[in-house]
Amino acid sequence: MICCSNTNTALFFSSIDEIPSQIWDALSCTKNIYFHPHFLKSIEDNHPEIIFSYIVLVDKKQKPTAFASIKIIDFQLNSIKNDFEFLKNIGRKLHVFPNKKPLKLLICGNTFVSGEHGVYIKENQDKKAILKELAESIHHFVNSDKNLKIDAFLLKDFTNESLFITDELKKFNYHPFSVEPNMVLKIDENWKNFEDYLAAMKTKFRVKAKKAFKQSINIKIKEVTAVNLANQLPEMTKLYKTVASNAGFNLGNFNLETYKDLKEKISKNYVLKTYWLDNKMVGFISGVINKNSLDAHFVGIDYQLNREHAIYQRMLYDYIETAISKGLNKINFGRTASEIKSSVGAVPQDLTMYLRHKKSIKNKILKLFLQRIQPTPFQQKFPFKAIKNLHEK
Repeated sequence: MICCSNTNTALFFSSIDEIPSQIWDALSCTKNIYFHPHFLKSIEDNHPEIIFSYIVLVDKKQKPTAFASIKIIDFQLNSIKNDFEFLKNIGRKLHVFPNKKPLKLLICGNTFVSGEHGVYIKENQDKKAILKELAESIHHFVNSDKNLKIDAFLLKDFTNESLFITDELKKFNYHPFSVEPNMVLKIDENWKNFEDYLAAMKTKFRVKAKKAFKQSINIKIKEVTAVNLANQLPEMTKLYKTVASNAGFNLGNFNLETYKDLKEKISKNYVLKTYWLDNKMVGFISGVINKNSLDAHFVGIDYQLNREHAIYQRMLYDYIETAISKGLNKINFGRTASEIKSSVGAVPQDLTMYLRHKKSIKNKILKLFLQRIQPTPFQQKFPFKAIKNLHEK
């Protein structure tokens, strides 16, 4: 627990339980599931290796204007693979990154979901002023505890539409860099069922979809409930770790025990399904329903059976079928596997992160590294007959 004195512009809390209900009421942020105390508490309770803190910004009358979720993690540099490995090794040689110990990283954002889920700003606020206050509050927070040896600060996942606001962070020596895009599928209002979605596709992609359903015909899909979840968690965890170990970049491992809380507290807004072949679990999907969106969360896949039974492709179609049946208007598929996601109709949404090293000289060197980071290129597919009508809304 970190004890931090409040300032004229910010209140600091080390647990969701400490935040009074009056603050949630004043912010009116709980319609967004990622800023609901039930969701935040579920993440907090099940990840003891993370230090959680929360900042509530206030105006001159001490009325809440914004909320920020802060996490402090020990980022294992050895978990970086693929395109980032070269930069990691050079960074260590120049002592920008520690050689043996993990990088102590303060993150403002959601470490387990792509998107703008770290900062909530109340309506009718000066957003640039809020970002300035947030940067100052993070600085105050870090300096309040001498034992808190933060190496770097990361504010994550801002869309292009937000950059004119978030570029205010450059004044505080944060460096922007592009990351893998969030793949987004907009659900056409004319799609009343999955057959309507298939009918909107070009023949080549419709044939591909039907082939995937044929390959996966023997797979049984089961809804996971609060009652049957405990028995399935061990196998789900194995499948999740298989997928996580293949990722080129991970800010942390998700504890699947969190599903117990989420199914109990936000069951109507949480999608959880398992995939079975001959009484063996071969995969699972999870997702958050947030307002009018379905956000694909974590998946688990038996890679040895994936190609033969088109497990992952079937999962993508199941996300789509779920979103259509629930009357939602888009799916955020998240990062990774961008090309196959584009083949089901998703298009990239650019995301920007802001990073700052605590030490000024290392921060200047860091800027040169970040300029080298670019999202992995992929071949964008265009599966719909009339793409302009489907995606320009």
